Amino acid sequence: MTQPAEQAAAPVRQTGRAATANGGKYIRQLCKHWSHKFQVEEGENSGTVHLPAAVARMSASDGQLTVTLETGDAATLERMKTVVAEHLDRFAFREAPLPFTWSAE
Repeated sequence: MTQPAEQAAAPVRQTGRAATANGGKYIRQLCKHWSHKFQVEEGENSGTVHLPAAVARMSASDGQLTVTLETGDAATLERMKTVVAEHLDRFAFREAPLPFTWSAE
């Protein structure tokens, strides 16, 4: 009797929200910055970045910047939250650090 194939672990996902009137601008700047290294999809007020260890989906609306991160494990998620927030803060230097509030989905 054969053993069932191991199932892939469910992705770990959290969404962070920060109040800012400039979310669309910061998303565009970060997408442009990362487009030299990673696959990036950009919309008018949204962007998705396919990082090696995570996927970051970002959107801006009504004075809020939203980032949803999806990774393979909790440790990587914590690391990527810091990486993405620090990069966004570089572009938001006038109002940094952006006050992200993270929650599980």
